[in-house]
Amino acid sequence: MSLPTAAIPTPAAVPAPPGMDLDLHPGKPPILHTRAQASEDAPGWAAEHRHALRGLVTEHGALLVRGLGLRDTGQVGAVFEHLAPRLMTEREAFAPRHTHMPGVYSSTAWPANQPMCMHHELSYTHAPPGLLLLACLTPPRTGGATALADAPTVLDALPPQLVRRFEEEGWLLTRTYNDEIGASWEEAFGTDDKAAVEDYCRANTIDFCWQPDGGLRTRQRRPAVVRHPVTGRRCWFNQIAFLNEWTMAAEVREYLIDVYGPDGLPFNTRFGNGDPIGEDVVQLINTVYESHTVREPWQAGDLMLVDNVRTAHSREPFEPPRDVVVAMAEPLHPTTCTPTLEGNTR
Repeated sequence: MSLPTAAIPTPAAVPAPPGMDLDLHPGKPPILHTRAQASEDAPGWAAEHRHALRGLVTEHGALLVRGLGLRDTGQVGAVFEHLAPRLMTEREAFAPRHTHMPGVYSSTAWPANQPMCMHHELSYTHAPPGLLLLACLTPPRTGGATALADAPTVLDALPPQLVRRFEEEGWLLTRTYNDEIGASWEEAFGTDDKAAVEDYCRANTIDFCWQPDGGLRTRQRRPAVVRHPVTGRRCWFNQIAFLNEWTMAAEVREYLIDVYGPDGLPFNTRFGNGDPIGEDVVQLINTVYESHTVREPWQAGDLMLVDNVRTAHSREPFEPPRDVVVAMAEPLHPTTCTPTLEGNTR
């Protein structure tokens, strides 16, 4: 049952900090232009304006801050920690990252000529991040935007019967970890101790099975639609399309199936009852995302804050180089960001 509209609190409009301009243009994320002196002490500026920035993110779902002139990972890490103390350690990554410092990572290793479709970061984990922080040190020559889409709007645009099925059943993620495609199980779980991996899986409601070659297969069921922990709004919150076999380039999918078999793909998604998700459903979801996407090309020194429940994000193909630094914060307790129907708690 959806929450009545009258019961959903509407945040008061949050003004831009004094002396700064907030640009709200159709087709673009909100862009906050800082004062020139902000770049002289970006971490101090972030500490001073933390509450205003977080208020703007709560109101709009995301915020691009331009003019800070961020120059290196140390400075970026300090800004991140002022904005969101206690950065998260990533677990269950689907592809490798480089760790710059605790909680501060490179963007995911993914071919530059292939898009990363819309998704909510780590939405398949038991306690996904509530906040995503990104900073651009080197913008790409072309492309490479971190595009955004509003999850409640996407939800409303999807066919009601499809949404209802995912609300009732949730979605399944299956993974086969190997040493060739995506993150290895050692990289994903941050350990080479099989017993520790098993303990993590049991604690996070993940079915697991070790393979004869030493690989690992996992299976986890998660809610596809959740209520936002602050506003109570229903949000399409998952990686159903992004991690599905039909989102892969056809030649990549055919190669992987030929080498590993249909049940050995590095990752795939299904309906919560185990039924396959058809190519038509995946295309529909990605088409709805695209029709509600906003984007702004990265500039050197940019900072972006994303409400990871309210807002999905993607990475568009690009011409290298591209250096975007990432952090995650404010993990959602399983009881904080709840599914919209009873029974979707696994």
